[in-house]
Amino acid sequence: MKSASKQKKKSGGLISGIKYDIRHNPYLCLLCVPAILWFCIFAYSPLVYLLTAFQRYRPTEGLWGSEFIGLMNFKAFFGSSAFFQVTFNTIFLNALFIISSMAVSILIAIALSEVNGRLFKKATQSIVILPHFISWTVIALLCEALLKTQNGFINNILVSLGMEKINFYQNADVWPALLVFLRIWQGAGYGSIVYLATIAGLDQEMFEAARVDGATRGQCIRYLTLPLLKSTAVMLFIMNVGKIFNGDFGMIYNLVGSNSLLYRTTDVIDTYVYRMLVESTNIGQSAAVSFYQSVMGFVIVLATNALTRKLDPDSALF
Repeated sequence: MKSASKQKKKSGGLISGIKYDIRHNPYLCLLCVPAILWFCIFAYSPLVYLLTAFQRYRPTEGLWGSEFIGLMNFKAFFGSSAFFQVTFNTIFLNALFIISSMAVSILIAIALSEVNGRLFKKATQSIVILPHFISWTVIALLCEALLKTQNGFINNILVSLGMEKINFYQNADVWPALLVFLRIWQGAGYGSIVYLATIAGLDQEMFEAARVDGATRGQCIRYLTLPLLKSTAVMLFIMNVGKIFNGDFGMIYNLVGSNSLLYRTTDVIDTYVYRMLVESTNIGQSAAVSFYQSVMGFVIVLATNALTRKLDPDSALF
């Protein structure tokens, strides 16, 4: 009875709070309308098409006229040889992206925070952020120019160092490292903005007191900056883990394309679904794979947050 009354009070308080805001801040509430409409139209209304994951969907028969086949689309995917490969590649590559990008972003943020020259600091920050605004299409063209030919720029450097040439577009083993390098180069600088803002908001009196007590710059970073960045890092980590089942389609498809020689280490769930739609036009199985991807991402977010709440409650997301 007590819990029910508490729940009523909470729901009543929420509704009354919304009514109060609408009544007293109507123009501020109007600013939320475009965002609410965007989410309703593009995020929530398409959820009805998840039904195609349980159908033998045919466009001529429509969503409500197509044959309902239960879990057959899921069984077809789980029983295929591609299931383990694309699932492993998606998790493995995203884990590498998350860990490496987070580590490099923190290092960049700390390095920029320690720079004293204001002009040099601004110029360096602009340079490290700039690659984020270069599209993966342009990066893919640069990679082809540098890597595709046996006498390309990278292979000439390898030969000058006494190493053998690498046929990058026929050797799948080199691509995980190459993708991680490109991801760091393209996104780590932009990702450092959040950590740099966190460092800028720290109480500088702590650092001054530590320097008065004889702490070196390295000791201030180790014992003050890094521990104070932990909550921000954990929050961003949980948010990124939620996307661990979402392969970066724009990145991988532009760099790898339809090169089947590289699928063994680069084929992720998103590129697999795209090929299913293009080659077999099996909308039902594609929807089933996407549904599996979303559910697993949701489960991993809950599990990661639960583990974080158990180890460090202050750093948990919810």
